[in-house]
Amino acid sequence: MSQTLLPWQVWALLAATFAALTAIFGKVGVEAINSDFATLIRTAVILAITAGIVAATGAWQPLASVSARSWIFLTLSGLATGASWICYYRALKLGPASQVAPIDKLSIVLVAIFAVLFLGERLTARNWLGVALVVAGALLVATKR
Repeated sequence: MSQTLLPWQVWALLAATFAALTAIFGKVGVEAINSDFATLIRTAVILAITAGIVAATGAWQPLASVSARSWIFLTLSGLATGASWICYYRALKLGPASQVAPIDKLSIVLVAIFAVLFLGERLTARNWLGVALVVAGALLVATKR
């Protein structure tokens, strides 16, 4: 087996690292303000950074070059992201980050199920075992008993 990580694996590990920092920084940031307002601030920062990256890399595309299908699904994705962030920050405001984050990561399980149901992806028995272990791990970390 190769010891080199594939580019997508490097990006996925970076995403996980930043997601972990999101929970820690967010928990501290939301302590003294409304969770919805905290989400607005976070969203403004993300918009500014993403706009800067697009400008710096020359990745801007004419809006007309984006297909109707892409517009629909990116809009739905944005709505889901917004809902997720609002719920996540409200949960961080009310509960401990060490328990909120594992429950949030049950999204891994839902992605696997939705990918099978809606995208036609196939998971092996080994993959399903991993999904079950994610559920078990999240529950073990998220519960205080």
